[in-house]
Amino acid sequence: MVVFFILSDGNHEEVLSKIFRLFDINSDGSISKKEMKKLVKAMYGLLKTDNPSLSTSDNVAMATFNEMDKNRDGKISKEEFIRACLGREQFSKMIAAKAIDIFMEDEN
Repeated sequence: MVVFFILSDGNHEEVLSKIFRLFDINSDGSISKKEMKKLVKAMYGLLKTDNPSLSTSDNVAMATFNEMDKNRDGKISKEEFIRACLGREQFSKMIAAKAIDIFMEDEN
């Protein structure tokens, strides 16, 4: 319920900024490859249900990471995360949408 309240307040960028903070497991201001792999692995069953032809969780994690890490510095900044999720990046949008679904599902 608290997560729903936190995520439901604000415009798209504000909500994505809050999701970024959830994905930034160690709170260092960026998402590492290791963090992305953990997140995708945790959500993979749900992602696979929606898309049965989806590749392995490691492949999805790396594809998502590569889409988001535009400056190729080995980490995803909040700005890169938001741009990728709002843009036309296939895996980035899928991961963000599934995260929203997971947290909003508790409220339904």
